[in-house]
Amino acid sequence: MDPLVAAACAARERAHAPFSRFKVGAAVEDADGRVYTGCNIENATYGLTVCAERVAVFKAVSEGARGFRRIAVVADTDRLTPPCGACRQILWEFCGDAEVVLANLQGKTETLRLRDLLPRPFDASLL
Repeated sequence: MDPLVAAACAARERAHAPFSRFKVGAAVEDADGRVYTGCNIENATYGLTVCAERVAVFKAVSEGARGFRRIAVVADTDRLTPPCGACRQILWEFCGDAEVVLANLQGKTETLRLRDLLPRPFDASLL
């Protein structure tokens, strides 16, 4: 198993999803090969819930990491689960056209580029 996917699987186990029971794990790899993980963290108001991908990126940035090259997202679904729209935007701003590895617990994977998930991103070049 890809070590990045394995890290995302392990992070998924730490998810706080008492309402949806939909656990997601993510792991982002920086340019130096360091890996930062995140899991989804739900809140009773739902609107304050944070996705695994954003937790991983924010955690990495808060620890000084920059220049990300790929991210893995793992959920227990038959169809592979891509990042939501808000996560795609955050990923674009912090990771650019990074590689995105989608995986499930049965070992199915798919690798895409972020530009394929967010073909016309809004970023600082438009400001």
